[in-house]
Amino acid sequence: MQKQQSKQTKNKKQQLPNNARGAALMVLQQVWDEGAYTNIAVNKYLRTHELEDVERRLFTELVYGSVKALGTLDWYLAKCVSRPLAQLEKPVLAVLRLSVYQLIYMTRIPAAAACNEAVKLARCVSHEGSAKFVNGVLRGLLRKQQAGELNFPAAEQDDAGFLSLQYYHPRWLVKRWLGPWGREGTEKLLAFDNTAAPVCLRVNTLVTTREKLMAALADEGAEVQASQWCADGIVCTKLPALSKLLGKLHNAFYVQDESSMLVAGVAAPKAGMAVLDLCSAPGGKTTHLAQLMENRGSIIACDIHEHKLQLIQENAARLGISIIQPQINDGTVLREEWLQKFDRVLVDAPCSGTGVLRRRAEARWRKQRADLKLFPPLQLAILHNAAQYVKAGGRLVYSTCTIEQSENHYLIEEFLANNSEWRRAAFAHPLTGEPVEELQLLPQKDGIDGFYICALERK
Repeated sequence: MQKQQSKQTKNKKQQLPNNARGAALMVLQQVWDEGAYTNIAVNKYLRTHELEDVERRLFTELVYGSVKALGTLDWYLAKCVSRPLAQLEKPVLAVLRLSVYQLIYMTRIPAAAACNEAVKLARCVSHEGSAKFVNGVLRGLLRKQQAGELNFPAAEQDDAGFLSLQYYHPRWLVKRWLGPWGREGTEKLLAFDNTAAPVCLRVNTLVTTREKLMAALADEGAEVQASQWCADGIVCTKLPALSKLLGKLHNAFYVQDESSMLVAGVAAPKAGMAVLDLCSAPGGKTTHLAQLMENRGSIIACDIHEHKLQLIQENAARLGISIIQPQINDGTVLREEWLQKFDRVLVDAPCSGTGVLRRRAEARWRKQRADLKLFPPLQLAILHNAAQYVKAGGRLVYSTCTIEQSENHYLIEEFLANNSEWRRAAFAHPLTGEPVEELQLLPQKDGIDGFYICALERK
């Protein structure tokens, strides 16, 4: 009886430690096993748990690095585990992935320390047998690495396979990009996706100016610079906790990527206009439209999910904007009461999101090649309805955060071929000021997130 109790005690799971590795493992399981978004899960943990500065930095590096490198981590593990990885307990697999990331990519951490901590984590999430298994796998990995047995496929024989493992992207996506962007362009694009994305803020011009906000941010210890792309944008290379900034500058800014800030300017709304944003949540572009309209006129902001309308309302209220009216709406269903009612209509279409993989660490592994075929028919259906809502002399703006031409240039070409009364409308390039009829931002060329914007008008 005593021996049985001793065995049960030995195999009893322990609570994860409140340190960088314990926190990282908890968040990684949420991302990999529960479908959580990495940035949301990280921010939620940091809001609810105390970590020292050093531990906090290690925590974020472990989480974002492990999520980005998932495919490559599994390649290493497959070389060292005799059974399919899918057959492992999910918590144990998470421990192995987290630990392989440290052994391969964080060389400042002693291998012995990484292995020992992995064994402790395995005991927390499983039992002593799993702890021994984890230790054996990691020791085996180190032996194979020292013996030179863990080499990626040669680029000459399998370029897509090499780039996929070297830069942590699915092989099918690398192969797809090699066509239009070539070897050099694809490698630059992959490398860009693995860089740390700066926090970008859009100044709320209803209450302050960019210069005043930059000065206020500097007083709080932030390191900032004016965006070259958008007159309302600020790029932050160092920033205190956003919760702290929102406490002191609660209505002075909106967190928004530089590429995304360009859309409202292309729509060029004026005060007093009637505007429709068909795919609005969480409200970044919508609130920017309202700022450009000086909070005068009306904006109907739509989303298909009711809970997202709450986000739009909350963001508008915080920024002091009163002209936005959230409405639940399916963009693929025609609303006859909206026919030719709006001066400006914005379609920030649902898309594959391949231009913003830098900011969405988990997204590269959740996408499938077949998914890319789902978006163009949906985008065309929304665009067709949107065109019918525009007044004579009004403007329709279409945007996506993808670099897939089937969702961008070629989709607009198809729309124009079937709607002869419409044509492209020129607008100023945000950097050069020269007139362009569409803007395709490419990370490897422009140094910011991939985005597509075009404006249409009736002939």
